[in-house]
Amino acid sequence: MVRSAHPFDALHSAAKYVRRFRNRPFVIKLGGEILDDPGLRRSVCAQLALLWSFSIPLVLVHGGGAGLDTLCQSLGLATTKVDGRRVTTPEVLDAAKMAFKGRIQMDLLADLNAAGLPAVGLSGQDAGLIKAHKRPVAAVDYGLVGDVDAVDPALLQHLLAGGFVPVVAPFSADADGQVLNTNADTVAAEIASALGVEKLFFILKVPGLLRDVHQPSSLIPLADLQMLDELGDAIKGGMLPKLAAARRALKAGVTSVHLVSGTRTDAILAEVFTNEGSGTMLVASCDEVRP
Repeated sequence: MVRSAHPFDALHSAAKYVRRFRNRPFVIKLGGEILDDPGLRRSVCAQLALLWSFSIPLVLVHGGGAGLDTLCQSLGLATTKVDGRRVTTPEVLDAAKMAFKGRIQMDLLADLNAAGLPAVGLSGQDAGLIKAHKRPVAAVDYGLVGDVDAVDPALLQHLLAGGFVPVVAPFSADADGQVLNTNADTVAAEIASALGVEKLFFILKVPGLLRDVHQPSSLIPLADLQMLDELGDAIKGGMLPKLAAARRALKAGVTSVHLVSGTRTDAILAEVFTNEGSGTMLVASCDEVRP
């Protein structure tokens, strides 16, 4: 006779991860494809609320490129992207302000608060959080796009100490106060590096990093910087800035970066609380990973 699993086995298994990550912040970057789907957005918020209930502090960074694309189309503005990065004209910057600090962030804050999270909406301009300069014109003129110079985490640390969940829109400003659109993946990596967090998450519509973008079964569960180099031209489109950001974070001391689906039930929880995970874990070197 086969005995059924004890009903609390899963809880005992998760407890070791709860003890390990308690009071150690995670940075979570949410992409536009998840944010634009109310059902997926609420599902992700519910998972984040459970992490927070286990005393894991959270800092959220949101993009919203899909929503901005839709707004630009309605306004008759051209959408131009190079290697997954948006060209930002003054008109597109105005649209980004309306999208990111308007509907996208407000809807996200509403769902986070409904899930029990004391979320606070910010942008990189608040209290000088993200200092940047306009990206120099080279082969491509990206327009009013910011390259990050420094992150001052004091405001985030103050909010985290007060038990709040900061939610950051991807804007920065230069020394003259010019607002700059800044890639949300980059913002998340820079914040994770400045806070010295153990884990940075990118919540995606795909399962994680795939060897073949057309085959979800080709998921790579674990990769390091050397493997990313070997993948080379197999990485395309919107995954390029994410992996560039992941590289930056890992080299700055973030222990692991996780690419996790926001469309799969409890995928974030599985990535945090099980050995098997659910998506892709990126580390500086697989030789340093211990079972």
